[in-house]
Amino acid sequence: MAKEVIIGIDLGTTNSVVSIVDNGTPVVLENLNGKRTTPSVVSFKDGETIVGDNAKNQIETNPDTIASIKRLMGTKQTVKANGKEYKPEEISAMILSNLKKYAEEKIGHKVDKAVITVPAYFNNAQRESTKLAGKIAGLEVMRIINEPTAAALSFGLDKTDEEKKVLVFDLGGGTFDVSILELADGTFEVLSTAGDNDLGGDDWDNAIVQWLVEKIQKEHNYNVRDDKMAMARLKQAAEKAKIDLSSSMSANISLPFLIFVQGSAPINVEATLKRSEFEQMTSSLLERTKAPIDRALADAKLSLSDITDVLLVGGSTRMPAVQALVETKLGKKPNKSVNPDEVVAMGAAIQGAVLAGDISDILLVDVTPLTLGIETEHGVVASLIDRNTRIPITKSKTFTTAADNQTAVTIHIVQGERKLAKDNKSLGMFNLEGIDPAPRGMAQIEVSFTIDANGITTVAAKDAKSGKQESIVIKNSSKLSDEEIDRMVKDAEANREADEKRAQEIETEVRAETLIAKMKQSLEENKDKVNEEQRTQTQEKIDELQKLLDEKNYDELKAKLDEIDKAFEMIAKQFQNQETKHENQPEGFKEEDSK
Repeated sequence: MAKEVIIGIDLGTTNSVVSIVDNGTPVVLENLNGKRTTPSVVSFKDGETIVGDNAKNQIETNPDTIASIKRLMGTKQTVKANGKEYKPEEISAMILSNLKKYAEEKIGHKVDKAVITVPAYFNNAQRESTKLAGKIAGLEVMRIINEPTAAALSFGLDKTDEEKKVLVFDLGGGTFDVSILELADGTFEVLSTAGDNDLGGDDWDNAIVQWLVEKIQKEHNYNVRDDKMAMARLKQAAEKAKIDLSSSMSANISLPFLIFVQGSAPINVEATLKRSEFEQMTSSLLERTKAPIDRALADAKLSLSDITDVLLVGGSTRMPAVQALVETKLGKKPNKSVNPDEVVAMGAAIQGAVLAGDISDILLVDVTPLTLGIETEHGVVASLIDRNTRIPITKSKTFTTAADNQTAVTIHIVQGERKLAKDNKSLGMFNLEGIDPAPRGMAQIEVSFTIDANGITTVAAKDAKSGKQESIVIKNSSKLSDEEIDRMVKDAEANREADEKRAQEIETEVRAETLIAKMKQSLEENKDKVNEEQRTQTQEKIDELQKLLDEKNYDELKAKLDEIDKAFEMIAKQFQNQETKHENQPEGFKEEDSK
């Protein structure tokens, strides 16, 4: 019988990662493209579902492509694609199912249990939404843990005999968290957490997009925001520029034939963005990271000098301005011993190994990020569990009636730090009926809150005299019904083999289409540098791929792709380096021997 493995998953806004613990060490698993991170992107084509790199490649050309779905988790919003409406849990489940498949292929047996991470500031609905996504994907979610906590677990795995106070600065694609943990004697205790669910690396990308939009408007008098395909290309170019600016002082943005206007020449975009310009246009975003740091320190009752280590988590922390701010603000150089893209998934895998009994010398103590309470008379909040309280936990408080002979009360549960209920997030409500009539203030109603290890809340109310009681599990307001979940799970299982076969065919199609487009674009961009022989050979390869694609000859197409891709990479380098003065046939494109 195969040994039980509980996989760890970082379900990110931009990218997702899956990890396992192998012989006591967390290991990140590569996807089918040999990459350790998988874009959190889902695309639909010809009625089939594509996830990851191949889906991301279609953002520019396929309007039925969905990205950054994590921003909608826990909401009632839906997204339209493929002629349907999808709930955020369904799209997230497709990403999770893909990661599950990678894990099963690497491990060699079925995987049905996982630990999934969420931003520390995710509320109850968002956590429940994440669990539902796991269930639809065929995963029993053993634990939901906070991303900064997972990062600290990975960092501290080999430091369990040291005492440390670690500040985790987690800037992901769509969210920002700061957590402070104390590591001592194998115990990882979260002291405080703070953050901003509406701040992430995507916002830095959007700043570049806005800069390009304004540039196009000024130079061409064209409002590109009305052109979805062009905006998708701008978004991808902005992300690439942001990444380039982490290692270079400037980034070149080249978008030939970005916009086609009837009766006019195509609009090409050529721009150079300096790092200094980029940092200036995003300075307000950077400024927003300071307050959560201060709040986390204050809640933990610590000063800057108490912090022994600073961890940077999330690919966006590679930006030099972010690293400089953290170092200046905290007076310490960030610890760079962990990979910011992978450390969260590795920590989730460690927690999975703890739950599976494979690691026994670690105890994780997490906290709830926001205060929980109920609405009382005049809309005032009575707090039961304060933010940064250790979980799991149960707390109770006794309330009474506000009117004479009152036989029922409404329990309205809210989450947040404001004094008035209307200013906080409403999590749900229920009625407790059958209270014995009595003068105002005489009835004794005990309200209890229980938060489990996943950060999910149950609220109960009981009338002491009559014994009447009611309870509610706070769930996502957009929760799928059990029937819907069951249908989706069964559909996924029933069609798994056919789906996987078709997915591989679509992956081959997408690779071929992408390579054809890339070769055509390269020929156009380098038309002044390419000699006739190079042009002819490149066009022959384009035609060869297109013929196989049209014939749907997937086996031969797949075999040809690597050969042609390698050859094209070589000739593309010659184009870029303008090394076309010699007349020899370019290396990489080789005529077949005559028979």
